[in-house]
Formats: sequence, C-alpha cells, structure tokens
Amino acid sequence: MNDLSCWETKFESCCYSEQLLIKLSLINEQVPIKDRIDLLEIKKAIYYAKKYHGNQRRESGEVYYSHPLQVAYMVADYIFETNALVTSILHDVLEDTELTKEKVCHIFGSLIADQVDSLTRVKIDRKINAAELLELLREQKKHVLLIIKLLDRVHNIQTLFAKPPEFQNRTILETLINFLPMAVHLSLFDIEKILDQTCFGIISKKLHIHNEEIFVFEGNYQPLFREPQNI
Repeated sequence: MNDLSCWETKFESCCYSEQLLIKLSLINEQVPIKDRIDLLEIKKAIYYAKKYHGNQRRESGEVYYSHPLQVAYMVADYIFETNALVTSILHDVLEDTELTKEKVCHIFGSLIADQVDSLTRVKIDRKINAAELLELLREQKKHVLLIIKLLDRVHNIQTLFAKPPEFQNRTILETLINFLPMAVHLSLFDIEKILDQTCFGIISKKLHIHNEEIFVFEGNYQPLFREPQNI
C-alpha cells in the first residue's frame, strides 16, 4: 500500500499491457470527450494486477496477469467504461491473491471493490461454482458483471488445452449448459457463437481411449484480440 503515491514511477509495461492500452487509446480518440475512459486509472489497475498476481502462472505457461488483461481487451468491445475495465483487470485478485476488498476499496473506491467482490466465487460461508455465480449476478441484474464473466469464460475456454482432460470435459459441459444460455439471455449472440464453436471444436478432436472419451485441443492458442470497433 505504500506505493499508492508512486505507482506510476514503478509501472512496467509488457506486451499484454501495451496491446490493451494501445487499443483503449485508439478508441478514446474516436469517441466524444465525455465518453472517454481514464487511461491513468486503467494503468493503475494493471500495475496492481501485475503486482499481486506476481509470478503466478497459468497452466498454459503464460503469466497469470495476462488473463485479466486479455479479458479487459475483449470487454472494451462491449463496455467502454473506466469502472468496467478496471473491474475486468482486477476480477481475480480477491480470489487468487493477497489483495483484500478493503485494500481495493482504498485504492480504487467502493464501487470497484464491490464489483470485484461480486465476481468472486468465494463468499462468506462457502465457495460457489461458476453456474451459481452467473445466476446470482442475473438475479441482481448486474449485466455489466455478467458480460465480464462471459468474456472471462471465453478466454478460459480458449486456453482450455492446458488443462487435464477431466477438467476440460467439466468445463465444456458447464459452458454449454450455463454460459451459452446466459449469452443468449443478454442477446450477446457473437459471444454465444464463440463459446459454441470453441467447445465443439474441442469436442470434435476427442480421442477414444479404452472406451473413455477424452477431449483434447490441438494447435497453438491464439489470443482473442480484435481490432477496435468503428465508433
């Protein structure tokens, strides 16, 4: 917390942050001043995500903080708003790092802290599953957070090849049963299509070993980076 006044001097860029900031800067230039996002606040979120995720790695071998930055990259196509993007960047810090809700509130304010907390599966009495979290967000009409959660799943499903076969099977089933209908519910048909095609692309490459079906993903993962939309 003692770096709150000097985080800018400690900020270190990387390929993931550069891609995100370039995209956001380009969109900022195309929208009216009143609709522009606070790039400094985005950089601050990147700094703290990288600081607290630290040396954590995904099974794919990428540094963990690459995941929330790529989720934020996708979120910008749907919600170009500072708080939503900051929440996207921080969406895993409460569940996977030592950063607390109180610290997030101190650094970013109560709204961001509440939104990040709402996206966290660790609740007061237990850890809920992804389907329960989706339903909870739907009941609370937190549509912005639902979009973040859907795009979080898009990136996770596209990096599913790094997970064990049993985990792949469970995740594909959960995605088809819970995430696709939620995308339809929100009329996000392009997200539904991405999830549907990715899941069935993996299923189509399944192997049959001793009469047991194992889903596998072949080929290199390509980040779902898209060109900024024309405003």
